[in-house]
Amino acid sequence: MNLSDINWDFNASGSWPGVVKAGFIGIVSLVLAGAWVYLDTLPQITELEDSEKKELDLKAEFERKQNKANNLHDYEVQLTQIEAQLYEMIQQMPTKEEVASLLVDISQMGLSNGLEFKLFKPSISINKDFYSELPINLQVVGKYDQLGLFISGLASLPRIVTVHDINLIPYSATKIGGSSDLILMNAVIKTYNENSDGTSSGKSSERKRKVGTVK
Repeated sequence: MNLSDINWDFNASGSWPGVVKAGFIGIVSLVLAGAWVYLDTLPQITELEDSEKKELDLKAEFERKQNKANNLHDYEVQLTQIEAQLYEMIQQMPTKEEVASLLVDISQMGLSNGLEFKLFKPSISINKDFYSELPINLQVVGKYDQLGLFISGLASLPRIVTVHDINLIPYSATKIGGSSDLILMNAVIKTYNENSDGTSSGKSSERKRKVGTVK
């Protein structure tokens, strides 16, 4: 078969040899199949992959929520315990009326342990979320065991008192002729009371009413 003898006019395609017709039909079929795959099948495959990925994400989210639901009772118990602890801490905070007597208790505790106060200076109260913090700058002189008893006594007070920024130096290094077994302690003592000013007051009262229901 000589290809030059074939009339390639499409209108004369009926007279083409069978092999040419078959080849032409095959090419057209391949083009149509490629167009079908590109325009229809590939988007469906992409959509299927997106759906499968979304399914995995939804399964993971469902498992997380199911775990939370299964542990809901434990979370509620834990929340109740935290609220009870918070309520106890609030109860241990001195009121503003009790702060003055607490300061006296702290100074009396130091004196009863044989300490000499060089500085006992309450600073300005610092407002926090639902409580106020009252720092007290402190300088006392005494023996090591006396200082230890003083710190231990502060921890045993019925109201919350914490000790910060402790610095111990031999008292003889600060004073000529000082006893070699005396120590100068610089520290900041902090006590706390429930905030009763401004916006924090509303938060505090609301929180206290909430935790006050815990038994």
